[in-house]
Amino acid sequence: MRATSLRLHNYFRSSASYRVRIALAYKNVPYEYVAVHLVKNGGEQLQAPHHAKNPMDQVPALELVLDGTSRVVAQSVAIIELLEELFPEPALFPKDAFLRARTRELVEIVNSGIQPHQNLAPMKRIDQLAAGAGRLHAQHYNRLGLAAYEERVKETAGKCSIGDEVSAADLFLYPQLTTARRFEIDLAPYPTLLAIEAHCKTLPAFQAAAPDKQPDHEA
Repeated sequence: MRATSLRLHNYFRSSASYRVRIALAYKNVPYEYVAVHLVKNGGEQLQAPHHAKNPMDQVPALELVLDGTSRVVAQSVAIIELLEELFPEPALFPKDAFLRARTRELVEIVNSGIQPHQNLAPMKRIDQLAAGAGRLHAQHYNRLGLAAYEERVKETAGKCSIGDEVSAADLFLYPQLTTARRFEIDLAPYPTLLAIEAHCKTLPAFQAAAPDKQPDHEA
């Protein structure tokens, strides 16, 4: 299957978008950056053009041509797994069955255990029920998820989450630590995660995908 004309609809600060940008940079796949501002204009992700690409009204969404047919895939896990199939090298999932499963487990700790609780829409809804509760809710699940990741990753960690090679798990962990700092989470209890982050910070793919390197970046 041949993929061409990749366009990533995303937002510089979105951790889910950040994951996909790292994957594209790590695999050296060229793409067009399409900014979708989550706050301006009432939230561009809520407007009809983007809703047609992702009915969940979220970022990211990857628009591409597969064997001559235009396709759109949303949700960061699905996008990264598609990229792994289309561009298998360098790999983001280990060949070993257990390590591949552990990679997916670590991915889901972030993707399912933390991400839904810190998204703008649920936080806004929680704030409607109790003023200020949305941020507290997000902070709680950041701590819970990072603690679980710290405990689980000790078995496999080297320089990265799975040994010394970058895996999909690192693509989810690294942006999440950036987000955790925005929520004023004390990261000292997670030394293994901080060590992995420090290593990833030296890698060109992680540097290129950073929020402050994106065309829609705002201070």
